[in-house]
Parts: sequence; structure tokens; C-alpha cells
Amino acid sequence: MPPAIALAAPVAAPLAAAALYGLLGWRRATAPLAAVAAAAILACGIALANGPGAALGPLLRADALSAFMLIAIGAVGLLACAAGPAYIADETRAGRVGPRASRWYGVLTSAFLAAMALAVLAANFGVLWIAVEATTILTAFLVGFRRTRRSVEAAWKYVVVCSVGIALALLGIVLLQFAARAAGIADSLDTAALAAHAADLDPGTTRTAIALIILGFGTKAGLAPMHAWLPDAHSQAPAPVSALMSGVLLSTAFYAVLRAKAVADPALGPGFARTLLLVAALASIALAAALMIAQRDYKRLLAYSSIEHMGLIALGTAIGGPLAQSAVLLHILGHGLAKTTAFLAAGQILARTGTTRIDRVAGLAAAHPFLGGAFALALAALAGLPPFSLFASEVGLARAGFGAGLGWAVALALAGLLAAAAAMAFHGGRMLLGPGTLQSRHPAAQAVPLVAALAACAAAGLAAYPLEPVIDQAQALIGGAR
Repeated sequence: MPPAIALAAPVAAPLAAAALYGLLGWRRATAPLAAVAAAAILACGIALANGPGAALGPLLRADALSAFMLIAIGAVGLLACAAGPAYIADETRAGRVGPRASRWYGVLTSAFLAAMALAVLAANFGVLWIAVEATTILTAFLVGFRRTRRSVEAAWKYVVVCSVGIALALLGIVLLQFAARAAGIADSLDTAALAAHAADLDPGTTRTAIALIILGFGTKAGLAPMHAWLPDAHSQAPAPVSALMSGVLLSTAFYAVLRAKAVADPALGPGFARTLLLVAALASIALAAALMIAQRDYKRLLAYSSIEHMGLIALGTAIGGPLAQSAVLLHILGHGLAKTTAFLAAGQILARTGTTRIDRVAGLAAAHPFLGGAFALALAALAGLPPFSLFASEVGLARAGFGAGLGWAVALALAGLLAAAAAMAFHGGRMLLGPGTLQSRHPAAQAVPLVAALAACAAAGLAAYPLEPVIDQAQALIGGAR
């Protein structure tokens, strides 16, 4: 695949799908368009991962880190969008969705994919900021898709909190550009140029800029203390949208933090970004574990699990070094696949039971064996059990942390993970166990994404060899200084 096409297609394909949804509406023939666009993103990510890197003008550029993120977006997007037609069909039969709402669902989800692809392909922090802000606008309408009081409130909370965070990130980017111009860097917003000449930046200005960027994009990534929007938004959004938001939107926002760290480490030394990320990571894990124990809503349980896993990703980034950064990238992909399975299964549970209350769902394994089994395996993957890739990534993070002299931080994180896993096992057991009427039939359209996501998550844990070359190149770009 020519590099120019591989760079343009991840943005152009979903935008074309959005335009077709807008023109033709949601029909049997157009329903798969978002999944086709996601498949195009995945194919382009694979092509770019096997290439030497490419650029398309001054705004778009792909390297190993961009290619890996495209693979994650494409894989999760394909699975979530493949479940979209069945979700819309269920909502239509229930009378909650009409032709107009279905049309907008297709437009917004496709444009959402385009915005995430643009974010990871952006060659400078300005375009990256615009793309992340675009995801906020697009997903706000998707969070409030059902137009219930709770969903609209969640959408407004999402917009307000994330807009504050994104505004802080913009201020940080402006300060970083000021420091770059003062240092004589020609491309003052270019991510590669800033990383290459970071040692020339004024430390005082750069320190403030990096703090604001980490806080701002960390808000969109769901890190404490600016996490308050996440449980409401993820619990109220349609199941495929929740899968996209939790599976890759949080990681796309954290991608901006990774790019900022590549500038911060050579400019300020590894200690500054490490301290900020360690505080956010440990606070996120502790908070998520505590709230998961007391949770009564299974969709919110999964949302708090996302905060926990983003905390783990932040912890690995803070540790630094090749092993930790490789584990971070593997964790991004594994979490995306596992959380996609969990949210898609949760959406099907909601459609069958009519409630998201944990205490009102029982006997799921007996009443719906396939669905109960998929949900149980998804919870096992999120708890970090083998053979799923989250087990391998968490072991890598622990080894790297102890090796870097941050055993105390790893020990605190492991205590939080143990509490979160216990909470997930307790709440999951309440939902899965108990008497029920056997109903073995499960529609293939709903079963395939669940099976594919679990299989991919297990395969990445058992044999990450196909991803090793791109992960090795990508971790080197983040900044592996200890």
C-alpha cells in the first residue's frame, strides 16, 4: 500500500462513511459502512507498521507509535462497529430509535473514528489538540443518544469537565510553542522537532507547559483527579459507543501524554513527568478500586475499571524504560479488546434484563450460557488473569517497576489491582450464578464480535510476536529514560 494512501485513508474512509450515512440514512446496505471504515483503519495501521514511516504534508505523519495506535483503533473500532447494526435493530424494535436517530448514529460513530485516527496521525500538537477536541463534541451527542434525563445529564457533565481539561491542554501547548520559538525551533508545534530539540527549551516554561498538557489530556484519558465525567458518560452511552470510548478514546487521549513525555524527559529530566504520572496513576487505581467495591451498576463497574487500567498505563509510562513502555503499549491493546467484549456483553445483558442494577441480574450463566460465559471471560481478562494479554502486560509493568527502584509504587498498585479484581469477582459472581431457565440460542451477529475480541485478547497474551517489531520501535519513541 502506498504510504500516502495509508496515511490519508484512516481519516478519509470513516469520513466517507459518515457522508454516506448522512445522504442515504441507516439501511441494510449502509449499516456495515462504519465497520468497513474501521477495517480500513486497521489495514492501514498494519501497512504503516511494516513500513519505514511516512509523512503527508506538514500535518500528517506516521511512525511506529502512530501505526500501533491505528491498529488498536482499527481493531476495537471494527468489533464495536460490527455490533452496531444489531444494537440499532434492538433499539428500533423496542421503539426507542427511529430512522433519524439511526442516521445520526452512523454519522457520528464514523466521524468519531476519523477524529481518533487524525489524532494519532497528527504531526504537531495543534492538530492533535483539534482532533481530541473533535472527539469530545462528537461523542457528547452519542452519550446522550437515548435522550433520557440521565443520558443528557451525563453528556453535559462530559462536555463541561472535558472542555476544562482540553482548555488546560491548549494553554500548555501555547506555552510549549512559546518556549520552542524562544529556542529558535522552526517547527514550534511539530512533535518530532520538539522531541529532537527538547534540550534547548527553557526549563521553567516547559515545566509549566508539560504539567498543563498532562493534566489536560489526562482529564480526557480518565485519570484522577479529573475523572468525574467518565462513569456517567460510559454508563449512559450505547454499548458499542461505550466500547469505543473505553477501548480506544481514553488511549487516544493518553497518546498525547506519551508525545508530551517524549519532549519532557530530554528537556527536564525523567523525574518531572514521572512524578506527575505516578501521582495520577496511584490516585486513579486507588479511587477506582474503592468505588468498584461499593458499585451497584454493572456498566459503571466497567467504567471504573477503565479508570483503574488507565492508571496502570500511566504507572508504566512513569516507570519508563523499554520493558515498561512495551508493556504499556500491549496493555493499551489488551484493555481495548477486553473492555470491548465487556461493554458489548453488558449492552446485551441490558437488552435482555432491562436493568443495569447488579442486584437485579442473577442466574445469567444458566439463563444465557453464551452471553454469561463471554461476560465472565471479559471480567477475567480485565482482572489480569492468563492467558489474556493484560496478564502479560501487568507482569511486565511489575518487573520494570521493581527493576527501576519503584517497587513501593508497584506494591501500592498491586494492592489496588487485587481489591479491584476481588470486587469484579464478587459482583460478577452475583450476576452469573444462581438458577435460570436455559436459553441457548444467541444471534450470530451479536456473538461474533464477542468471540473475536476475546480470541484476539488471548492471542496477544500467548504470542505477541507479530506485534513485537512495531512495539519495540514505538516504545523507543516515547522516551525510555529511567
